[in-house]
Amino acid sequence: NAGTEADVYISVYGERGDTGSRQLLRSQKPKKFLKGQTDVFAVEAVHLGHLYKIVIGHNGLGPGNGWFLEKVVIKDPVTDLDYTFICHRWLDQGQDDGNIARELTVTDASTFPGRQELELKREETWAAEKWKFQEGNTLQFYNRLTHGFICLGPDSRVDALGDKKNKYGKVYFMWMYT
Repeated sequence: NAGTEADVYISVYGERGDTGSRQLLRSQKPKKFLKGQTDVFAVEAVHLGHLYKIVIGHNGLGPGNGWFLEKVVIKDPVTDLDYTFICHRWLDQGQDDGNIARELTVTDASTFPGRQELELKREETWAAEKWKFQEGNTLQFYNRLTHGFICLGPDSRVDALGDKKNKYGKVYFMWMYT
């Protein structure tokens, strides 16, 4: 009972947009979504760039509509890349957590070439900025709209009255644009 007769839908998300919800209609197999079976579907869409997530689910209709989904692999014909989305969970109102739809993120970071660069930049930025958040420091955010300061104190207090002057002497500024 791991297959389903319900209508299955997928939305694919990439760096250039998404497909919207698409029903998976014609499998290369005579009967789709059977236990232990791999189904193959063609989904026409504009090129989305590098993919990062999908939302997949079913409408919950029909007898035995619960479905155990192992994984989804999307083959991009433009770049010849494979994107793998591991699920290994039930999409069933009576099993697992009761959800019939799942949001899955791509499991192989190497399929998104910029991801390693972004992670490295994030780490470098944090290394350069983390001193501001050390114990004892007071942070002031300057609000250009009110021309006042919002202060985060070392004891976790927030002074959001928007004072027009710096009452803490030497502090570390971060700009907040509104």
